[in-house]
Amino acid sequence: MTKEFRKRQLQFNPLSGELTESALPSSAAIDDARETPHTPMTQSSISFEGPTPKLAGPTPQTVDPGFMRFRVAVSAISDVGCVRTNNEDSFGYDESLGIYIVCDGMGGMSSGEVASSCAVTAIMSSFADSASSNISVSTRLKHAISAANMDVWENGQVPGNKGMGTTAVIAAIDGDKLIVGNVGDSRAYCVQGNKCRQLTFDHSLINELIRNGTLTLDSAQKADLPGMRSVVTRAVGIAPEVQPDFFSVDLGPGTAILLATDGLTRYLPDGEIGIIIASSPFESACADLVTLAKQRGGSDNITCILLRAIPA
Repeated sequence: MTKEFRKRQLQFNPLSGELTESALPSSAAIDDARETPHTPMTQSSISFEGPTPKLAGPTPQTVDPGFMRFRVAVSAISDVGCVRTNNEDSFGYDESLGIYIVCDGMGGMSSGEVASSCAVTAIMSSFADSASSNISVSTRLKHAISAANMDVWENGQVPGNKGMGTTAVIAAIDGDKLIVGNVGDSRAYCVQGNKCRQLTFDHSLINELIRNGTLTLDSAQKADLPGMRSVVTRAVGIAPEVQPDFFSVDLGPGTAILLATDGLTRYLPDGEIGIIIASSPFESACADLVTLAKQRGGSDNITCILLRAIPA
């Protein structure tokens, strides 16, 4: 029997322990198993799909070379997985701007892939438009996520797209630092040597239950919670406004950053991710991660972008 995952917008009150639907269209809670074939993205928002992993990279990063002691190589992959018939994940990056994006869409019919594609395109466009301004990278990133949210929200008013939304995890280079923004349960990790740590916090029901003490990390792994593991408490485009989280990490030669959807992270713990990235050739590390996730079930689409700082 095929296990299905759903994503919907919920509000969890850690004081009362109550879980309630937010004031959004009821169609925001929709099973994200789809039948409509995926259409690859075009222009600067590069997206891959299909049963055969396709790689992009590595390629050197040349943003503000006077302020950087390293270059950044990038490799990316998106795979439909073992169960679904289309790919609702999207990713994109622009090396000249130093921005990298992974999104995992949700919604009715083909709306999930519409949402994720719209978000990637809007983030890229907004970030590019502000490139010549004096605005800080973190502020530009915040504006870009807000622009994506409004674009997905407005497209979601079309009857066929009601309730659509998407997760988003974005990394933007800011000199010798990386600014990360996230909404939903797509994650960013920092890998140094073979040690891996999660940079972002999941906006998910499971994480809220852990944070308020209802579950421990160990019990959350073992708990029988059918349909609950992919319930998100925040998403891009399901309301007129969005509240992303932001993080900053220092970059140095050898540091690796992984952006990934939950189709990967639900199958691989942090420690294993670190070991695979450290032991695999850079060009094949993403494919190695995806292959292992598929061997363990591959019930969702699987997408990741890997960055690595290389001495200049």
